[in-house]
This record gives sequence, C-alpha cells and structure tokens, in this order.
Amino acid sequence: MGMSYDAIVLAGGAARRLGGADKPALSVGGRTLLDRVLDACPDARTTVVVGGRRATTRPVHWTREDPPGGGPVAALDAGLRRTTAELVLVLSADLPFLDRETVGALLDAPGADGAMLRDADGRDQPLVAAYRAEPLRREIALLAAEHGTLTGLPLRALTAELDLARVSSRPLASFDCDTWDDLAAARARIREHGGVLEQWITAVKSELGIDLTVDTKTLLDLARDAAHGVARPAAPLTTFLVGYAAAHAAATGADPAQAVAEASRKAADLALRWADEAAADSAEQNGSG
Repeated sequence: MGMSYDAIVLAGGAARRLGGADKPALSVGGRTLLDRVLDACPDARTTVVVGGRRATTRPVHWTREDPPGGGPVAALDAGLRRTTAELVLVLSADLPFLDRETVGALLDAPGADGAMLRDADGRDQPLVAAYRAEPLRREIALLAAEHGTLTGLPLRALTAELDLARVSSRPLASFDCDTWDDLAAARARIREHGGVLEQWITAVKSELGIDLTVDTKTLLDLARDAAHGVARPAAPLTTFLVGYAAAHAAATGADPAQAVAEASRKAADLALRWADEAAADSAEQNGSG
C-alpha cells in the first residue's frame, strides 16, 4: 500500500432484508460491521463514512447523500466530494471478513481506472474496489448530466465505462451480511476452531488501539512452558508481564515485535530453568529416600 489513498465507506442502506435494522452497527465477534471494515483500511489518508453518525473505534468524516436513501451512486458521489486523493478505496459497511491484504491487492492492481474485487462465483463487487478519482468523478458527472439525478442509479451504470482490473477474492473477503442468516453464518464462522485465535487477536488489538504483529505460536509456547514448569496460573500472568516489558522497551525506541520476541525468549528460558531445577530437586529427594 505504497500509494496514498482516501477511503469511502457506504453505510446508509435501508437494510430491508434485515427489517430496517442498523446494519453497520450489528456485531460479529464483538465488533460492529463498520469497525471491521474500518480496520481493513487504517492507513487511509482520509476516511469518509456515508450514512448516519455512529460510534466508531477510530475517527472518520461523516456525510450523507442528498436526499438520504438516494442509492449507492448518490452516496458514492457524496463521499467523493469529501476526498482529495488520486486513488479512492470504496467499501460497503457490511464486510465482516474483509482484510488488509485484499485492500492492498486492490490498491496495487494495475487497472487504468482502478480495480474491483471479483468473488469466488465470478461476480464483480463494485463496493469492494479502488478507483482512480478523476475518471470516477468524470463518469458521475456524465451520469448526472444524462439522467438529471443520481438518485436510484445502479452502480453498474457507473462502472460500465471504467477500465477496471479484476482482483480475485480471498476466501470470505467479499462475504456480506444482507440477511439475518448471513449474520448468523458470519458469527458462527468467526468462532470456528481454525481461525478463532486470529480473529480474537485482531479484535483485541482493535479494541486496545494497538497495531502489532503477534507471534501467536511463541506466546502460546511461553504460556505452556510457564503452566507446566511453574504453575497453571503462571501462564496468563507471564504473558501479561511479557507484554508489559515489551511495551516498556518499545517506549524507549525498540521495535515492538522484536521486543515481544525478546521478552518471550527470556521468560521461556526462565520457565525451563525453573522446571529443570524442580525436576533435579525431585530426583535428588527420590534418590536420597
């Protein structure tokens, strides 16, 4: 993601298939759908959310299409008016599994007018896309001149004239929550054994406002060594102390990820020495008995 970009998140749909519920505020894994989407584009220079104001975990700019409920093209136009970057990331607010890798692939794709995600079924996703701002503004202006309004126009009327690269979707990246069944499926998927730790770590980092690559295996190995070599309650306490030590080191200028790795190594070595000492004492007592 070397190029500077702005992000527009469309969060003002009627959610008719959800009975009019405030869809972006619905939660998956304890985090709102909107916050999950915002987490996929943290380095956007400006982030504009088109829709009613809601609480978010990071600051954004708010705007509304005129009139409210005017549809995706009108909403995109309203968001675009608040951006200045040459490249604009456009996302819907109901993508629980969108990740930064997918966003990076869209931003780096070589399309003349941008790039659009294509899902596993071969369908284009114009609300998971990165557009060059100038041709996007041009096409919106042409549509407004032709129809006299942008209200109710479909996105395909806008994207049909753009030269867009297609980026193949990563698993679940384009999964959206249009119905209660979709929401239930997303909540179940996030708790599946294979990915629950990754999802939990991502959620905790977002909640705490930290951006750190976590070596999950190293920390779990440390917790295991502390639990087996010392006592079970030592596992969470030790990992807490490692985090505290790493934060202290980072505050003095150390690389946070390296600080975690170094603190984990030291604590793991100590736990193993502790266990070896206990084993040696036990063997000596058994021998003398």
